[in-house]
Amino acid sequence: MRIIHAGDALLSPAATRALIARYIATPHAHPHTATRATASLETLTPREQEILRLVGRGHTNDDIAAELVISPHTAKTHVSRVMTKLSAHDRAQLVIHAYETGLITPGQNV
Repeated sequence: MRIIHAGDALLSPAATRALIARYIATPHAHPHTATRATASLETLTPREQEILRLVGRGHTNDDIAAELVISPHTAKTHVSRVMTKLSAHDRAQLVIHAYETGLITPGQNV
């Protein structure tokens, strides 16, 4: 409960990476998935895209705050806004979105 309340991922970063790698290796049923995902990036500000990239790499709100030199509360607010704009229910969906849009790729440095 504390982890979720803090806005952190419930799965470990290693488990999340393995899940995403498996998802990416599976052919998508709908040919326009990547096009829709990329178009949705246009709704995000450059800062929000940066936040999405960091969430996609498995960073916690505290990690994001340290990397961007912002407060953890501000990082959490950015993550929440990205989730709202992308209609994501959790951070795992943000990770998938980051991969689908090409913001991050498998094997990229974390």
